[in-house]
Amino acid sequence: MRALSLTLLIMNSTESRLRELLGREILIIDGAMGTMVQRYKLQEEDYRGDRFKDWHSDVKGNNDLLCLTRPDIVKAIHKEYLNAGANIIETNTFNAQVISLADYDMQALAYEINVAAATLAREAIEEYKKESGHPEAECFVAGAIGPMNKTLSLSPDVNNPGYRSVTFDEVADAYYEQIKGLMDGGADILLIETIFDTLNAKAAIYAINKYFRDTKEPMPPIMISGTITDASGRTLSGQTLEAFYISVKHINPISIGLNCALGASQMRPHVEELSEIASCFVSAYPNAGLPNAMGEYDESPEETAAIIAEWAKEGWVNMVGGCCGTTPAHIAAIANAMKGNAPRNLPELAASYVA
Repeated sequence: MRALSLTLLIMNSTESRLRELLGREILIIDGAMGTMVQRYKLQEEDYRGDRFKDWHSDVKGNNDLLCLTRPDIVKAIHKEYLNAGANIIETNTFNAQVISLADYDMQALAYEINVAAATLAREAIEEYKKESGHPEAECFVAGAIGPMNKTLSLSPDVNNPGYRSVTFDEVADAYYEQIKGLMDGGADILLIETIFDTLNAKAAIYAINKYFRDTKEPMPPIMISGTITDASGRTLSGQTLEAFYISVKHINPISIGLNCALGASQMRPHVEELSEIASCFVSAYPNAGLPNAMGEYDESPEETAAIIAEWAKEGWVNMVGGCCGTTPAHIAAIANAMKGNAPRNLPELAASYVA
């Protein structure tokens, strides 16, 4: 009973700390993990390490596996973002659930990877505080829950539109295990991100509710971030931004936002729209522009930061950062551009409800 009370105190403390900070400043989310991993030019043997040197299939590209085989790299990337000014660092778990890990026949590692990822992020924060001489720094570990490589709303077979390659229960069970690993590893926040199919996100929300109902532990702050795929202003599964917001707000997230697919210029009107309808805090972390013909991102840190600074001046955002193609230099530029800008105010009704 005392342990449960202590957990409740810690969780409530995290929520209250976040809300207090968000009420007075724009918080900074970290940048891309994949972009940073690419800089290390890792080969197959780097991904395998000693433990998986005889694995029966190729594992290069399984960035989540690096939490087990190259934890030094994952932690170093986290610390680069912390040094750049990030308040919120995401765990290296974008595909760390059994359905996505099946691509490498590594489903059995899902829980272990999530525990390791959250632990590494927590260690990175503690080391950063000690090494930087800022023990008072407000930093949080966001357990990253990606969209999965299978969708509940769309058929993978154009000749059979009614076919689904996965069921709601399978998706929810996969997320449940991931959530357990992230919480056991010490995540402060759960972040359902890069949502292109809201039904997948609903399965993640269902799994979150079920996990905390089963464990009787208090729920941590929940962040939700969707993806508008093109100029239509809709998600890949066809929802408008307002419809997406209405579909997920029932979990009472601390924030709802947008990330990925678009650069800051293309994301601008959607951030404005979300700021007008959201009763919670708003987050936004765009790509470093749109990819070039080689799939690389050319937008400079200064360009990205200048556009996001416009959002801040308009009073649209509470948390900002970077997605694909962004680096610590981008995050440092964004953090610097946020100085002196007030955060978006919650709507009066929402603010009184929170109080």
